[in-house]
Amino acid sequence: TGPRCPTTRRSRELQIWVKPNCFLALVTLPFVSEVRRLDKRFKKLDLDDSGELSVKEFMSLPELQQNPLVQRVIDIFDKDGNGEVDFSEFIEGVLQFSVKGTKEQRLHFAFRIYDLDNDGFISNGELFLTLKTMVGKNLEDVQLQQLVDKTILSADTDRDGRVSFQEFCKVSQTNGVL
Repeated sequence: TGPRCPTTRRSRELQIWVKPNCFLALVTLPFVSEVRRLDKRFKKLDLDDSGELSVKEFMSLPELQQNPLVQRVIDIFDKDGNGEVDFSEFIEGVLQFSVKGTKEQRLHFAFRIYDLDNDGFISNGELFLTLKTMVGKNLEDVQLQQLVDKTILSADTDRDGRVSFQEFCKVSQTNGVL
């Protein structure tokens, strides 16, 4: 992940926690407008008015109900690991893979989907588990493992048996992803 900001400041107008120097675009009107839009969306999703979104509340969105990676996305958003996403985590999470995020932020978010143990690498097992979640029973495990093996082999340029973020970026750029 990127550098962590040590202090926070509360914005009176939006009643959110903002980390200074983390969001340089904070002062721009489009960003403030985006935060307001996200604030409304967050409040609408926060069915129990707890100030945090549970998996159940995320799943109230029809577009997420069929997405097999919802739990993984929530895990990535949930920086403090309490099982729910507060507004600050929600904003940080949404902005990193939105069109307003940089290409590197989107790549890092996509990489984290596969890096299940957060060690900075995608192992053969992690890629298999993530793809298995995505394809379900549409592929036999043997077929899926062959696909995983080929993918790791082609992406792993330093031949350490796993894919680093840099290798992931190179493959993503070569294949025109993101």
